[in-house]
Amino acid sequence: MSTRSVSRNPVGLLFSPVLWASAWYLLAYLVIGWVLFAVVVTLVVGGGLLSLTLAGLPVLLAAAAVIRGCASFERARLRVMGGEPLQGAYREVAGPGFLARIRARWTDPALWRDVAYLFALMAPLLVLDFAVIVIWLVLLAGITLPAWYQYPHQTFAIGVSGNSQSAHGVQLGYFPYGPHGHPSWGIYVDTLQKALLVAAACLILFLLFNYVLVAAARLHAAIARSLLRAGDDPLREAKEVLNHPGPLARRG
Repeated sequence: MSTRSVSRNPVGLLFSPVLWASAWYLLAYLVIGWVLFAVVVTLVVGGGLLSLTLAGLPVLLAAAAVIRGCASFERARLRVMGGEPLQGAYREVAGPGFLARIRARWTDPALWRDVAYLFALMAPLLVLDFAVIVIWLVLLAGITLPAWYQYPHQTFAIGVSGNSQSAHGVQLGYFPYGPHGHPSWGIYVDTLQKALLVAAACLILFLLFNYVLVAAARLHAAIARSLLRAGDDPLREAKEVLNHPGPLARRG
């Protein structure tokens, strides 16, 4: 979990690295998530089918290595969210031979946690990140509306006669018959005054929505950390004793 504090001042949050690190973390996943998902699906499905023959055994071993590499890449991406660096821990090969290596890789719970994050949770995480980023970018674009509202040009049908009229502006709502037609709802931005009004509202919403973006990024990062972290090692205490000199060694 990120240890960076979030400013209670919306303007302060706008200029803080927390916001822009969170935005970058979500934006990057919208591109990288698809790639990692495709890699994992191809390797798991292809390796599973080819495992019916001896030729598929090297594919299974390579697939495990690539999945571990993808998980390591996501661990590295977590650095932008702050907190302690995340390290993975995988089961060591217990016996000699090619089959022992495959068995050690594919019976390792850590590898299946990697698959769960890279494959099973890809869709909900992508939906979360996409929805938050789209709303955030729409509000950001709304702030700049006074600079470009007059450039869009649209043509509207008038009644059932087939006549049409054109108008400049941005429709925020439903205007099937133009800015002055009925029925319609919303606001049709075709004047500077309307553009400034919408920009002011978007600015307020944008400053408040920044907290939602940071929360979404931290939720995504928390899920990644819970699955990609190193599991508890039952021999951890014994290994610590072996790796540290005892009292007799210190006397010498």
